[in-house]
Amino acid sequence: MGGSRRQNKVFGAPSFGALLDASPDALLALDADGTVLVANTAASRLFGYSREELTGSNHWMLLSEGFHNETALLRAQLLARPDDPQPPREVYGVHRDGTEFAAEIAGSLVDDGGPQVLLVSVRSTGHRKSADADLSEAMSLLTATLESTADGILVISSEGRIAGLNEQFLTMWGIPPDMMKADSDEPAMQLILSQVKDPEAFLARVEKLTADSSAESHDTIDFLDGRTFERYSRPQKVGDRIVGRVWSFRDVTPRRMAQEQAEQALTDLAAQAEQLRAMAFQDPLTGLANRAVFNAELLNALKEPRLKSVDVLLLDLDDFKEVNDILGHHAGDVMLVEVARRLRGCVPTADVVARLGGDEFVVLLTACPDVDAIAECIVRCLHVPFTIEGTMLRPSLSLGLASVGREARAASELLREADIAMYAAKAAGKNRFLRFHPEMMTALVQRTDLEAGLQLAIGRGEISVEFQPIVSPRMGRVVKFEALARWDREDQRVPPAVFIPLAERSGLINELGSEVMAQSLKQLASWLREDPSRSLSMNVSGVQLQEPDFAEAVLRLAETSGVGAYQLVFEVTESVFFDADCNVIKQLSRLREAGARVALDDFGTGYSSLGRLQDLPVDIVKIDKTFVSMVRSGAERLPILSSMINMAHSLGLTVTAEGIETEEQARYLIALECDSLQGYLFSHPEPVCRFGHALKNAGQALVGLESRSVPD
Repeated sequence: MGGSRRQNKVFGAPSFGALLDASPDALLALDADGTVLVANTAASRLFGYSREELTGSNHWMLLSEGFHNETALLRAQLLARPDDPQPPREVYGVHRDGTEFAAEIAGSLVDDGGPQVLLVSVRSTGHRKSADADLSEAMSLLTATLESTADGILVISSEGRIAGLNEQFLTMWGIPPDMMKADSDEPAMQLILSQVKDPEAFLARVEKLTADSSAESHDTIDFLDGRTFERYSRPQKVGDRIVGRVWSFRDVTPRRMAQEQAEQALTDLAAQAEQLRAMAFQDPLTGLANRAVFNAELLNALKEPRLKSVDVLLLDLDDFKEVNDILGHHAGDVMLVEVARRLRGCVPTADVVARLGGDEFVVLLTACPDVDAIAECIVRCLHVPFTIEGTMLRPSLSLGLASVGREARAASELLREADIAMYAAKAAGKNRFLRFHPEMMTALVQRTDLEAGLQLAIGRGEISVEFQPIVSPRMGRVVKFEALARWDREDQRVPPAVFIPLAERSGLINELGSEVMAQSLKQLASWLREDPSRSLSMNVSGVQLQEPDFAEAVLRLAETSGVGAYQLVFEVTESVFFDADCNVIKQLSRLREAGARVALDDFGTGYSSLGRLQDLPVDIVKIDKTFVSMVRSGAERLPILSSMINMAHSLGLTVTAEGIETEEQARYLIALECDSLQGYLFSHPEPVCRFGHALKNAGQALVGLESRSVPD
């Protein structure tokens, strides 16, 4: 490099050289042909040459090809317009190692006692390019964000001009883009106002916020076409200075519609819950109070000070079974409804008139001056004949009356005395009433004999188990068996409805229950182990659940049998949840923690409502057969059944319907998406020796349901 070095007056002065070196920018003094006369330290650092190498060299070696004429153009402009400031010129410099970098140059002419020298300053702009790129990327990201948001955005400056908007805003309001570019915003505003339900309120809100630049706002806009927008508005600030206002619009129509649907569903659900609540306290057939209501009212009456009498009138229709057998269940239902109507008329001032179940009714009276006369009236009024489908019937009943005065008596004792008196009336010839007397204890002696026999039944091998299949229509097979206790005493079978309550009253239910569970697990263990989806259902009473080690004993028994706890289902009636003993819930919770499930048996006939169902520790709901029996032709509309199933499903529970006797009932419940079915249609309860027969019958019944089309 090194060319001739021309001494000059200005640039050769030592003090001026020091001044050049003090500049952070690269400085080059160029003569008319572009030769470097002087270079400062910053120039040496920027280009990678020493000052000696730069001095006398042509400055073109410092500029990328294509930018060699920039200094000549700069000199020409300075000569032509010496008084006009020249903006920096963007160039690319070349480092000694050959790398190029972005830079800008500026210059001025200096008089050095001869031809004017061009003093050029060179500054790298690489950092600025990076910052510009970052800014460009940020702006691009901001633009993309505004365009990708679901909200429509409009920005208005403090002067009232449109400062920005996104495409979504135009789409939501249906505004042509050219309309927003017009000199006046009036056409766009008129288009907006023509779409909203309340244009005056819309415009008033805009004017209010325009008047108060610092205010924020959030409201909703209803459209004539049914849409709903949320409108947000807030000031736009730069630092602490308000420079405009941002409006954002969000289409919340789907959310509003979902809320309206949810509110309607809740309203419908509340109506159904109210209906079901009423059903929980009513007998569904007659409309009378049910057993739970009677028991509660009797307890309350006996808790009051003994300043008035309490009378219980328990009545049972004579030979009612013959009505069902000869004329059918429908005729029997008609008779029960008629009996209930007459019974209400006989005792309009009664505290409670209830149907306990079947053909058994009960009346509770307090402070009645002549209860015997009322009992006689009931027998007389109900014995009046009436016609059912052309057949004349004359109801006959046996009524037992038990009373208590000022002495303290238990509710169960009073009801038992009425029961004893009722059976005494039947034994005395029926169609009459009898008041309880101590000599009627003969019936109690007979029950005591049964209790004594039950105490010996397990040891004598008289207790056995029969199994009834439960089928899954969706899976098309038997998924569960319910174990049912049986007592054969001296070659006579004692009905479970007789010996189970007897076992509970006598304290034998724990021993009986343990025996039934042990036999069930032993006899069905191999069937359960074949398929983990199979399960065994067993009935458990509240008395058993009061035992502190009940759950652990059952789980040990299952483990010994090689059956998983998850394959066990424990059926309980809702009455167990009204016991004050918290151990019942504790035992059920322990079983559920181990994987077992809990089923609420006879649902719909007791005290609780569906609203309370969500608080109970249960997994399965078993709809009582009294509801299933309402289905006869399969064309009925029974909202109570659909409500039960839908509510149970909404709570995450599965539903089993019991008492299925006809294909019409099965199809009806399948259409309601009932999870499992149980009843004589599939199989009667069978002993283990006929286990295969029960499976075969259930399978054939399922095939029959699948092979026949479901009627409309």
